[in-house]
Amino acid sequence: MSLYELQQRPSLTRPVMVMVLDGWIDAGFAAGRAMQVLLNGLDTYPVASFDADALLDHRARRPVMHLVHGVNTGLSWPGIELRGATDQRGNDMLLLVGAEPDHAWREFSSDVLELAEMFDVRMLIGLGAYPAAVPHTRPVIMSVTAATDDLAALSGLLRGTLDVPAGVQAVLEHSFGAADIAAMGLWAQVPHYVSGEVTPYPAAALSLLDHLERIAGLSIPRGSLAADAERTRHSIDAAMSNNAEHLGMLAAMEQAHDSQVTDPTSSNAPLPSADELAAEFERFLRDQDDTGDQ
Repeated sequence: MSLYELQQRPSLTRPVMVMVLDGWIDAGFAAGRAMQVLLNGLDTYPVASFDADALLDHRARRPVMHLVHGVNTGLSWPGIELRGATDQRGNDMLLLVGAEPDHAWREFSSDVLELAEMFDVRMLIGLGAYPAAVPHTRPVIMSVTAATDDLAALSGLLRGTLDVPAGVQAVLEHSFGAADIAAMGLWAQVPHYVSGEVTPYPAAALSLLDHLERIAGLSIPRGSLAADAERTRHSIDAAMSNNAEHLGMLAAMEQAHDSQVTDPTSSNAPLPSADELAAEFERFLRDQDDTGDQ
C-alpha cells in the first residue's frame, strides 16, 4: 500500500523534479525561499499528496489552530505534496514540497521514485544551504552532492569528501541514482554570522535558482530576490561598519575566500568565531524593527 494519493495524472514531457523538504539544514532559509519563489512565480497544481499521519510526528510538527474571538474555526495541517508546473519556456516540472518525513523514509523514497518513473522524470534536484566561514561581500559559493561522479563533475561546483548526517533528500538522491535517474543536490554556503532562519539570506536563494536553471536547462522566476539580496547586503554592511573587530574578521574571511578561488588546493587558516558578529547583526535588526515601529 502506497503512502501517496494521486490527485491527477497530467501528461508531462521529461519533467525535472525539484525538492525542498522543511526540517533539514537550510541556513538563511535559502532553500525554503527559493521554493517559495517557484511556487509564487509559476502556475502550479496538485499531482499527489502524501499520508501525513503516517509520515509526520504531529507532536513535533503541530497543526495550527485558527481562533477567531475564541472560536476554533479550523486547523492547518503540515503535509507533503507533489505539485506540477511549467517553466517560463514550457518545460515541465514537478515540485516536491512540505515537511521532511519523521518516519518511513525508505517507503517514502520508494513511493517518490515510483511517481518519478510514472511521469518519466529526467532529473531530480534538491536544494539546500548550510553555514560556512564565508564573507557576505563575495559571490555565494555553491557545492554539490550527486548520485554519480560524472554528475558531480559536470556541475562545476565544489565537491567535498566527508561523512555527515543525512536528510531524506540524500536518501532520495541515492535511490534515484540507483534507478539510473540523474540526481543531485545543490547547496549554497551561507555566512555563518547570518545563517539562522530568523535572518534570511536571499543571496543564497538567488544563487540556488541560478544554478538550478543552469543545470536543469529551465527558465524560472527570481521574484524580488535580487533586490532583497542587495538590501540584506547593505544591512549587514551597516551592522559591521563601526566595529573594528568585526571588520577584521570579515577581512580574514575575504582573504581566505580569495585565496581559495585563486588556488582551490590551498588550505584556509582557522577563522575566529563569529558569535559576537551574529549577535551584533541580530541587535542591528532589532534596532531597525524598533525604528520602523515608531
